[in-house]
Amino acid sequence: MLSFLTDSLASLIYPQFCGVCGRLVEKSSDGAACAECWSNTKIFGDLDRLCQKCGLFLVESDVETTNTCGQCSDHAYDTAQSSGVYGNALAASILHLKRVPLMPVRIKELLVRTLDRAKLTGDYLIVPVPLSKKRLIERGFNQSSLLGKVLSAHTGWKCDEHSLIRTGDTPMHRAAMDRFAREATVKKAFSVVRPGLIKGKDILLVDDLFTSGATASN
Repeated sequence: MLSFLTDSLASLIYPQFCGVCGRLVEKSSDGAACAECWSNTKIFGDLDRLCQKCGLFLVESDVETTNTCGQCSDHAYDTAQSSGVYGNALAASILHLKRVPLMPVRIKELLVRTLDRAKLTGDYLIVPVPLSKKRLIERGFNQSSLLGKVLSAHTGWKCDEHSLIRTGDTPMHRAAMDRFAREATVKKAFSVVRPGLIKGKDILLVDDLFTSGATASN
């Protein structure tokens, strides 16, 4: 009852309209999208079979498989995990997070559930994908760092925001680029400035969006 009253009051004072359909978001925990648009968003569950390396959605089945997509064999990381397919409420949430440094409850829960699904063991160092100095000044925050801090709070693993830097700007609008163009935009775009602090550690690289795998591989 208290939660309902709080959400109702907040919607009157600070109305949040769904980034997908434009309707009023009734629950603050849903963030940038309404409950209906969240229900129409592909969030990975127990029946979804994903590529064992890059996490690409393959098929929905009650039969467990260990398939790979065949397109990521040359990617330079062990495995990638994602919460769902970029679109609808997830897309609206990611775009909103690039503008407003607030993490709704639903996104936090998705992150934690995704990490738990990976069943990682050991002591990882969480490294958010950095922004360039120019973009960090323009935006005022790094959305990947916000995600990393949520995972750090859940696991107790340290979140290192300083050892990896971006040495230059990359194009902001890369959605229309093919894989090779994306790889070219991030080639030599990152540098490790404190190698002694990450040497020999298992790294959990955190980004808001995984598309071609070019960023993770570089």
